[in-house]
Amino acid sequence: MSLSGKTAYITGASGGIGSELAKKLHAAGCRVALFWHSDGAAVGLAEALGEGAAAFRCDVADYASVDAAFAQAEARLCAADILVNNAGVALFGLFQDCADEDFDRVVGVNMKGVFNCCKRALPAMIAAKSGAIINVSSMWGIAGASCEAVYSASKAGVVGMTKALAKEVGPSGITVNCVAPGVIDTPMNAMLSPEAKAELIAETPLGRLGTPSDVADAVAFLADAHFITGQTLAVDGGFIL
Repeated sequence: MSLSGKTAYITGASGGIGSELAKKLHAAGCRVALFWHSDGAAVGLAEALGEGAAAFRCDVADYASVDAAFAQAEARLCAADILVNNAGVALFGLFQDCADEDFDRVVGVNMKGVFNCCKRALPAMIAAKSGAIINVSSMWGIAGASCEAVYSASKAGVVGMTKALAKEVGPSGITVNCVAPGVIDTPMNAMLSPEAKAELIAETPLGRLGTPSDVADAVAFLADAHFITGQTLAVDGGFIL
């Protein structure tokens, strides 16, 4: 793995997947900028990781916040060689019960957040003629989920943006890929009952829930894959085969 000496920006770095991403990329020799919004656990993680790690508060749905946070990260560490758009929020409920503010929040974080962070990171990558962007979608962005229509739509938008952006910035030496996690054992899925988890495990060919480490492995692979772009890698144990 030739990630040593590179700088990785990770949004949603306080979550189960985000924190594992930070640990894995830092262990691979990357400087890591951890971006968080409402959960300050990323601050403690950056302190625990030590040299080459720093945390910055950022609302990915707000471009001004992204611009300011990325500027702080550039001054403290370096411009991003690797951008992992991991920040996301879930929404479960009947479609007709979705309020306008719920729709705006989910799409704002899950899809506009990817747009904002890519827009801010790309100028330095284009100037350097290199870079890797990995967007975190969901298997429901591919297959769709009942009672998660807005969430599924936002994650499907990430897949479409990934494909289009890969074509646009490929001539600048930048790869843009996507991972689509399945049911991952994180706090976001803590609301699932033991019975619901058992049913999901039974539907998964590999017979278990995914772990944050499974997703981090896929992201690290794509960050170091120089002739793969525009792809969506499902990390779902075969759930949507």
